[in-house]
Amino acid sequence: MRDTGGPGSDKEDGGPVRTVRGGRRRFLLGGLAAGAALVVGWGVAPPRQRLRATEPAAVHDARTVALNGWVAISPDGTIDVVVPRSEMGQGVHTALPVLLAEELDAPLAAVRVVQAPIDKIFANLTVLRDTLPFHPDDAGNFQLGARWVAGKVARELGIMFTGGSTSVKDAWPTMRTAGAVARAMLLRAAAEQWKTTPETLSTRDGMVLHPDGRRAPYGLLARRAAALGGDIDADDVRLKTPADFRLIGKPVPRRDAPSKVNGRAVFGIDVRPEGLLYAALRMAPVLGARVAGFDAGKVAALPGVEHVVDVSSALAPLSGAGAGVAVVAKGWWQARQAALALPVQWTASPHAALSSESVFAGFAKALDEESGHAYFEAGSQDAAELAGTRTVQAEYRAPFLAHATMEPQNCTAQVLNGKVTLWSPTQVPSIAVDVAAKVAGVAREDVTIEVTMLGGGFGRRLETDMVAQAVAVAMQTRGRPVQLLWTREDDTGHDVYRPAALARYTAHVGADGRVLAWDSKLASGAIGHQYFPRNLGLPGVGPDKTTAEGEYDLQYAIANRRSRHVTVDSAVPIGYWRSVGHSHNAFFKESFADELAHAAGQDPVAWRRVLLKDHPRHLAVLDAALARAGTPADGRAHGVAVHQSFGTVVAQVAEVSVEDKEIRVHKVVCAVDCGLVVNPNIVAQQVESSVVFGLSAALAGEITFRDGQPQQTNFGDYPVLRMAQAPEVETIIVPSAEPPEGMGEPAVPPVAPAVANAVFKLTGQRLRSLPLRLS
Repeated sequence: MRDTGGPGSDKEDGGPVRTVRGGRRRFLLGGLAAGAALVVGWGVAPPRQRLRATEPAAVHDARTVALNGWVAISPDGTIDVVVPRSEMGQGVHTALPVLLAEELDAPLAAVRVVQAPIDKIFANLTVLRDTLPFHPDDAGNFQLGARWVAGKVARELGIMFTGGSTSVKDAWPTMRTAGAVARAMLLRAAAEQWKTTPETLSTRDGMVLHPDGRRAPYGLLARRAAALGGDIDADDVRLKTPADFRLIGKPVPRRDAPSKVNGRAVFGIDVRPEGLLYAALRMAPVLGARVAGFDAGKVAALPGVEHVVDVSSALAPLSGAGAGVAVVAKGWWQARQAALALPVQWTASPHAALSSESVFAGFAKALDEESGHAYFEAGSQDAAELAGTRTVQAEYRAPFLAHATMEPQNCTAQVLNGKVTLWSPTQVPSIAVDVAAKVAGVAREDVTIEVTMLGGGFGRRLETDMVAQAVAVAMQTRGRPVQLLWTREDDTGHDVYRPAALARYTAHVGADGRVLAWDSKLASGAIGHQYFPRNLGLPGVGPDKTTAEGEYDLQYAIANRRSRHVTVDSAVPIGYWRSVGHSHNAFFKESFADELAHAAGQDPVAWRRVLLKDHPRHLAVLDAALARAGTPADGRAHGVAVHQSFGTVVAQVAEVSVEDKEIRVHKVVCAVDCGLVVNPNIVAQQVESSVVFGLSAALAGEITFRDGQPQQTNFGDYPVLRMAQAPEVETIIVPSAEPPEGMGEPAVPPVAPAVANAVFKLTGQRLRSLPLRLS
């Protein structure tokens, strides 16, 4: 059941767990052509296995037996399931163990979650495959081959990455196979003990069953199973069909919920190793400024102060944190007060004149003067061929956005005897380890990380600036651990922001209302141009799919269509934000679609149905959302948006009212087709979270710059949706037999356009800029 052949294969208490077309094709694989012979030979070889870890499994005690890198069993029947993704509220500590337990035929009550150690078998292969800029309708041999190669590259890189709505999608084949192989090993052990063949036996609820009524618990068979060896070929193991599922698809309760309710859950800011010190920061107030000097003597005598450390050298030039000085004290409040009192001199910044206005002026200039990279082209945009049609044009814009995770950025580090220990709420533990090793000047093997629960990630914890800072400080504390904690103001003012973007659309509509041509051109920074250098040490060059995703890959059937993007280098640090480019491109695309429907004198829903006639998944979610939404209440209107992202198709109907220019969203009906559902409860939770997250941005989210400084500091001027503002959210899951797709992000993008389209119905005012404000 593992990838071997060729293209197309493919009891928790909440505490920290120790973890020891042609043009498009050319740019995608052009780099591989330089080493064609090597690539051909390497590309046809089977990918490396993902069942056996490089190092022996870190078991709880000597009696626990590992059957492969993903599962170990204790004599009392407790089953350790290794989870390679970080739990940040999205439910991976519940969903991923279900995959393995299903194929193992183990009771969930016996399962204990173990956070994965740093090992290449736990790499996220799917996230790299999904970076390839293919249209969702592209499914030819070239696309399959490219994804095959990308998966092999990801396996070699070994990056453990929680993001891109890929956790279940990536684990779907591997964790199920790991469970099935372990089950086969247990069957073989029981068969040897009972002098029969495995085929005569069955399993149920953590036991091997003999036809004569005998039973053998897994805990008593595990050591014999391991002794017989794990040479069972995964290709010879048959996985269950959906008809046989007993756990997958069922509304299993969240495993992390009790610990979060009773306070036992341990997040990054909760860890307390012995001898802990605390660090607070003073970071550059202006983008690009550096530390010119500081007077540590002015705060040395303040209560609790132990050290003052310049952490600037530990950080990459484009880090969200930028330059800064840390004050270390016995208590965090002592450290914070001393940091505020510390006299720091800053160098002049080359970005001191930067403003939001200048950023968008740069985008406009780039759109005027540059052709950009074409991510998709079909048909023609020739003016002569389109003569006599009605031209519809619109310009849209989206601002920078902060992540605003509930748990501020933090990391705890200890550097002692040439070894580094990290306690970190990170989405990228393998990268965090690499960064810590680089800052401390030690080997990667000398870094140990304990991944705690994350108080929200949303892409911000794909970054490692706080890790670099913590290690740099810990190097000066003579072996004592130090917890570095940002304030909310630090976090808001030194984020790696969602890119701002400007989009221009032109369409040609025939006399019969048909859209004959669609031409979009967008301008923004490219996240990959910053993320790869600062976190991976890789060059950030070439087209970046995230700049145009959600626009170039739309499914509306328009014969003449072109989607281009102009990359404008960003002085503002930018990073991955929940749903990435889809977050603003869906607003652009679905708003313009609504404009075209009205320009053609057609109902926007009927207009979409015609252009989606060849996409039954999209039509099914649209119909499901509309049927459940019904008719809006008096004084309200429904706005509709349909969008596909991370493999999942979503349709939303927002019920909106407007009073005294205040936009109020009362209800959002969201229909999703995310493939086969592992846990419907978690799907609904992700939809609800996404709607609230997306609405916060749509109605109020905006980071603005003046004189090189972000103007927002805290929730007072960067508000998130309050409970009294939150709409009712109803989730409809459209049944599917396809493998699971992403669910952590796809319900974010349609929110803003659905609300904007409803506002147009109510007011006649077309809102083309985020956040949505009525004039």
